[in-house]
Amino acid sequence: MKAQDNMLCMGAHWTEQEANLQMKHFAKQWHDLESWEERRERIKKGLLEGMRWDNMPVAEGPPSVIIRDRKEMDGYSVENIALESFPGFYVTGNIYRPAETTESFPVVLCPHGHLSDKRLKEDVQIRSAVLAKMGATVLAYDMVGYAESTQVTHHMPIALLLQTYNSTRVLDYLLSLPGADPTRVAMTGGSGGGTQTFMLTAIDDRITVSAPAVQVSAHFFGGCVCESGMPVHKSDDHQTNNVEIAALCAPRPLLLISNGYDWTRNTPRIEYPYIQSIYALYDAEHKVENVHLAAEKHDYGPSKRAAMYAFFAHHLDLSYRDLFVGRLLSESFVEVLSAEQLSVFDESHPRPAHALQGDAAVMEYLGF
Repeated sequence: MKAQDNMLCMGAHWTEQEANLQMKHFAKQWHDLESWEERRERIKKGLLEGMRWDNMPVAEGPPSVIIRDRKEMDGYSVENIALESFPGFYVTGNIYRPAETTESFPVVLCPHGHLSDKRLKEDVQIRSAVLAKMGATVLAYDMVGYAESTQVTHHMPIALLLQTYNSTRVLDYLLSLPGADPTRVAMTGGSGGGTQTFMLTAIDDRITVSAPAVQVSAHFFGGCVCESGMPVHKSDDHQTNNVEIAALCAPRPLLLISNGYDWTRNTPRIEYPYIQSIYALYDAEHKVENVHLAAEKHDYGPSKRAAMYAFFAHHLDLSYRDLFVGRLLSESFVEVLSAEQLSVFDESHPRPAHALQGDAAVMEYLGF
């Protein structure tokens, strides 16, 4: 893997000026739908080859799961869940379901950004619970190496591959639920969760609606090994960036959420116009949006979540009428739970004995 280090594009790999010029160069590589789709396939091929996707097991059916401790809340329920992504490796999280059952419902993948216990924090709980009350079944799950995902460290060399594969298995599970609607499948996350969102959307057409928050940037490639620690942006015969990777969503609905105080500050001027031009090739300009909050910082806070709720309500046929108090949207019905209440594994419910343990053990199992 060290031999590919010269192909890595990490962190602020370009300056803002260099990125501006690169976007103009990228635009010259295609001129119509046919030429864009040729470039699209090369970018997708670069993602799969750069992550070494062929090393991962071919999944046969949905993963086995451990589910326990159902909690009935105001308009939704929460359960603690572990999915066996491949033999011996568990994805840990929480599944949020609407209180009112329907014959058909949308599903939402909810990855998160960089914090050791982020899945257990208020903002992830709130957005998952609100989407469930709106009518979606939502699975919020840990980044590798964080919270309960302690079988490996977060900075293992194949973190990007492992996280992305885990997301496909979360999706496999959600779509296996009786009543899950395969035409209404969404994904949203902030920061590093935004990276996970646009990466999976780019390679898996089962995602029908995508909303990466505060992460799509022309000059910033992701500052962590789990985002840019494998050569997915560059090879001997191609160069791309996260703007074009996000654009692989086209013509499916895409919401970019950006702000004025991080690497997404140029989104209305640089990233969004480029992606709009790609959506225009599909006559799908109405399916891509940018909500730019110039006075806000790098988070997935209330105003950013509100924009996502409206976008998902429209494209997933969800109702958010009950969230309003007067003319203002309120998330106050959500009860924020403790880490102990949300944990799937504890002394009384240990991780299965056959679980792989340690970066080396997982990488050896996968053939690295």
